[in-house]
Amino acid sequence: MRIAVISDTHDRFPPALPGRVSEADEIWHLGDVCAPETLVEFELLAKPLRIVRGNCDAHPWPLVLDLVRGGVPFHLEHVPPRRAPAGAAVVLHGHTHVPRDETDDRGVRWLNPGCITRPNRGAPASFAWLTVERNRSLRWELVRL
Repeated sequence: MRIAVISDTHDRFPPALPGRVSEADEIWHLGDVCAPETLVEFELLAKPLRIVRGNCDAHPWPLVLDLVRGGVPFHLEHVPPRRAPAGAAVVLHGHTHVPRDETDDRGVRWLNPGCITRPNRGAPASFAWLTVERNRSLRWELVRL
């Protein structure tokens, strides 16, 4: 399964982005969409679109999503929690506008695709591809725009 992971669109995104993620099996947005109509072009791709609410969102998307793909338990939340929730093997978050790929001392992997429109701390605009295999292996590929 190949998942396009984006975050922090803040009402806009590069015009080519929907085409670049059109081959995804799913699209995960990690919050700060701002206006829900920002997602129309992604909805038109007819792929499952999973969204968590960010601190700049008024729309009632869920604050967190716990999903299992390929046997791997994922926790999605806009603002990174202080600790990984029990049972989560991978925590995906946005908010910082800085890409992240780290594994903590408990073996939990922390991933952030960066910001699609307003990167921070010198990081370029980016999104990521998350590939999950049935044998619980995963690959994270950051795509700089």
